[in-house]
Amino acid sequence: MTKSYFGTDGIRGLANRHPMTPEIAMKVGMAAGLAFKRGNYRHRVVIGKDTRLSGYMLEPALCAGFTAVGVDVLMLGPMPTPAVAMLTRSMRADIGVMISASHNPFEDNGIKLFGPDGYKLSDELEGEINRLIDEDLTPRLSVGAHLGRAKRYDDGGRDRYVEFAKRTLPRDLSLDGVRVAIDCANGAAYRVAPDVLWELGAEVVKIGVDPNGTNINLNCGSTSPAALKAKVREVRADIGIALDGDADRVLIVDEHGEVVDGDQIMAVIGEAWAQDGRLAAGGVVATIMSNLGLERFLNDRQIQLARTKVGDRYVVEHMREHGYNVGGEQSGHIVLSDFGTTGDGLVSALQVLAVVRGAGGTVSEVCRKFTPVPQVLKNVRFAGGAPLEKERVQDAINAGRDRLGEGGRLVIRPSGTEPLIRVMAEGDDQQLVNDVVDDIIGALKREAA
Repeated sequence: MTKSYFGTDGIRGLANRHPMTPEIAMKVGMAAGLAFKRGNYRHRVVIGKDTRLSGYMLEPALCAGFTAVGVDVLMLGPMPTPAVAMLTRSMRADIGVMISASHNPFEDNGIKLFGPDGYKLSDELEGEINRLIDEDLTPRLSVGAHLGRAKRYDDGGRDRYVEFAKRTLPRDLSLDGVRVAIDCANGAAYRVAPDVLWELGAEVVKIGVDPNGTNINLNCGSTSPAALKAKVREVRADIGIALDGDADRVLIVDEHGEVVDGDQIMAVIGEAWAQDGRLAAGGVVATIMSNLGLERFLNDRQIQLARTKVGDRYVVEHMREHGYNVGGEQSGHIVLSDFGTTGDGLVSALQVLAVVRGAGGTVSEVCRKFTPVPQVLKNVRFAGGAPLEKERVQDAINAGRDRLGEGGRLVIRPSGTEPLIRVMAEGDDQQLVNDVVDDIIGALKREAA
């Protein structure tokens, strides 16, 4: 059986260890280039990256693979993941590639692929590329004048994305007089995000904009917002914006230095768009991990909440299939399909700013839409077997559901990347939620042992 290089979000791993090696990256370029050859014309790929040191190693390897099969390459340099998806569409490229491990530490890296429509690839296309990676592609390599060409397009791509992001706001909306503190996580958006905010009129205080190859996501960004919270209080900013390493996620910090998570952001945008008649399909798409408080808030306003498995690709798939235009995850991965095909931290933050400006209040007044229901999440590591299938574990799960009743939720799922079982419960009674999770964790630990 052919081994799978693709995980839940492209190919990812420790840089310079299988599969994140220059050799595999070159083969990915060859395989993807061949998989997307559709006619007798000059095919094109755009390649962006975040600021990891290993990007210098993987970018030329991918370029070699694509040019070897006759695909022209435009190298965008450091660029947010959503910008790569947008540029793939707007420049009529056949493929888009983002070199990034998102919110992971700098030692990791990854390769995300986008089709010509700007969406991440289907399982079928990933399967085809996966098969081609392990084939001998020598007979299919281009020769002579049919080889691809590669050139840099750093400034052009950056300028296009800045203008695109600015156009997501109404023409008459200005950020004049708004003091914005932004943390770019020393990542892909370290130049474009502050530029967009400044050109829209904001006073911009920026941190996390000094990448050195090893400090991406290090004590900064949406996965570590303490630095931004302190900066907001220090400079008395009206709002703080925390992006992650590839800028497809965002968390907001209010004027008091308190975090507004992805669930609250979906509530803010979903309610505002519903009031304006812009909310498609009458609802919002979130995952099974979003707080019950979000569901209650939306339902009270006759807005449906549709839930999917964990992972932005499942959110996007459900949005496309059923016609929704707002979706996301509690982590801050917000997808607004009126503007893009994947999560865009900067554009999501701009939409929040538009709501705040329109309401005439502060971020804390406008963006605290609901009180989260007590939620507890714990993990159990196991060495093998199927502890979830054991009778004692099933008995504990069923007992927990009965105790929580209709006013609570229980989610138990294996991790997609580690030998872990995640147990999450929520309900109005904090002690009851704790007890239910602890009982199930105890049963799992006994079976795992």
